[in-house]
Amino acid sequence: MAVINENEKEYRFGDSGPKYLQKGPRMNFGVVVLKPGEDFNAHYHNIMEENFFVLEGELEIHIDDEIFHCKKGDFIHVEPKKVHYLINSGDTDFKAAFMLSPFQEKDKVEVDYKPHKKQLNG
Repeated sequence: MAVINENEKEYRFGDSGPKYLQKGPRMNFGVVVLKPGEDFNAHYHNIMEENFFVLEGELEIHIDDEIFHCKKGDFIHVEPKKVHYLINSGDTDFKAAFMLSPFQEKDKVEVDYKPHKKQLNG
């Protein structure tokens, strides 16, 4: 049993990026903030699926060859091995809760990815 307040943890990049509230033993859970214009490197996970629930702002997420524009209240599910790239293309902060499961200590693979506007969804 654990109760953790978000304010007890720090964002990876000071006032933005991911902030983990729990890492393992069965899942990772946290919140992520991207300032306007900020992005998060393209990557995939071999075993873990990643889910986002948008709390504030808007997000452009590239999943393989598709582009989705997401807003408050949207739920995003990314299957293992799907390359995903996140960018805040809006003019306000983006904030979402995220979960990765099943927990794997080292399952993130960063890839060289150049965003493009091939297909618009969402």
